[in-house]
Amino acid sequence: MSDKEKFLQIYNEKIKREGADKLLDFLENKSDFFTAPASTRYHNAYEGGLLRHSLNVYECLCAYLERERVKNTYKLSVSEETAAVTALLHDICKVNFYKVSYRNSKNDQTGQWERVPYYTINDTLPYGHGEKSVYMISGFIKLSREEAMAIRWHMGFSGIEDKNTIGAALEKYPLAFALSVADMEASYFLEGEETAEN
Repeated sequence: MSDKEKFLQIYNEKIKREGADKLLDFLENKSDFFTAPASTRYHNAYEGGLLRHSLNVYECLCAYLERERVKNTYKLSVSEETAAVTALLHDICKVNFYKVSYRNSKNDQTGQWERVPYYTINDTLPYGHGEKSVYMISGFIKLSREEAMAIRWHMGFSGIEDKNTIGAALEKYPLAFALSVADMEASYFLEGEETAEN
């Protein structure tokens, strides 16, 4: 099963709220969600990297939520729909965000200079990161406060905001902390080893 088929299966099985069909239509027909990179150079900086990252975060979040300590000690109970919405869509802010440019690079094997593609940022909606994702999703489907906070603060302490504000958000909204952990696990552990061939 391809990454796109896997995403569509999870999305269609788990996300049932009003407007989900219109959001999916946007992703498929009016955005580059299924082909965009997840970054310009840090993680999954290849065609389809954003899609792969979204699936990785979903898998990491689901695994985190299954921990007995999370369920029993922290009393964090998240519906399958909420897990799908927050994990699959947390980085929707990156659609229509990157563009391909070209530069010259010396081929180590031949010693010749070659024109090679690379990704640059073309932010046509400069509205931040997590807050931009919340804004974009909310144009199609209603988010609960906890879902909105989780998506907004999914960068955790790697974001540029005041650390006290981040800490307060993660403490008050356990799903935000869980999504942040899943995002970091996917970005730094799973995707550090991935290549475009995976």
